[in-house]
Amino acid sequence: MNSYDIIRRPILTEKSYDGISNKTYTFEVAKSANKVEIKKAVEEIFGVKVDKVATAIIKGKLKRQGRTQGFTSDWKKATVTLKKDSKAIEFFESLS
Repeated sequence: MNSYDIIRRPILTEKSYDGISNKTYTFEVAKSANKVEIKKAVEEIFGVKVDKVATAIIKGKLKRQGRTQGFTSDWKKATVTLKKDSKAIEFFESLS
């Protein structure tokens, strides 16, 4: 599994925008990826130094349309904190 398969997309919410000033970024990642793989992928893709990684499994929500109902897929969220001496991720800097 290469780095681009591990990091799926950035999570852009109000809560994640608050962390940009503290060099904390949130990504949707592959469910099978562990913290070490996520750290290496972020360092390789963005060229930064990662301090710590926190992960969470987000359960799918119930969606209904008429009589039919089902759940959206479960997914994994990773919150990545960079080291103090590391440069910021350019993609997020343009958003804040």
